[in-house]
Amino acid sequence: QLQLVESGGGLVQPGGSLRLSCAASGSSLDDFSVAWFRVAPGKEREPISCIRFSGGFTNYADSVKGRFTISRDNPKNTVYLQMNRLKPEDTALYYCLADRHVDCTHLSGPYDHWGTGTQVTVLA
Repeated sequence: QLQLVESGGGLVQPGGSLRLSCAASGSSLDDFSVAWFRVAPGKEREPISCIRFSGGFTNYADSVKGRFTISRDNPKNTVYLQMNRLKPEDTALYYCLADRHVDCTHLSGPYDHWGTGTQVTVLA
């Protein structure tokens, strides 16, 4: 059974950067597309990025396009989200999801496997 664990969140000043990691265990990520979602207090869950299992296709929400970069290191069974030029509105709980049948054309999924999240706080 695939398990996902996020890390790398923290407190950062506006304009700063963070790199989130999504580490998988229990199964190889090679056959899974992986996405990042975020949820902020009082707001709807927002899908923000996805990388196809092959790594050859990525997709981003308009809210993060040009600032965030998703990548994967299959030998390390890990997917990353590099977040640059962070804004206070990026403050949220970020979590990764995975599914064998998602091609990332649509960010919303659905996804079979979820992590528990890592908190990102960008000071106002």
